Amino acid sequence: MARWVRRRDRAGRVLVIANQKPGALERYGISRQEADRAAWSIDRDGHRLEGAAAMNRVLDELGGPWRALAAPSNLRPVAAFEQRVYQWFAPKRSIFRRLGVTPECDEPGADCG
Repeated sequence: MARWVRRRDRAGRVLVIANQKPGALERYGISRQEADRAAWSIDRDGHRLEGAAAMNRVLDELGGPWRALAAPSNLRPVAAFEQRVYQWFAPKRSIFRRLGVTPECDEPGADCG
């Protein structure tokens, strides 16, 4: 996901940090358990979102067609459904390794500690 966001964030609006990077969790006040459970987004004011809400915030920040993809999450039933899907999916993320998707910190030369 980190590489996907960086490739699409031509304006540099989103700072993507792998949670395995030394000091990242401590810097943002996220526990290992929280990081393992979900993706997180933290804005400049310290407002934290996790899971589907965090993903939608990133899509919104990317702008353009990605913002339109995030827009339905402003409707409470849609947001609740997305969060349920995210909670089902998150523990199964490792399945994607079998499809050739390598987590950023598993790449050779990654600075993730």
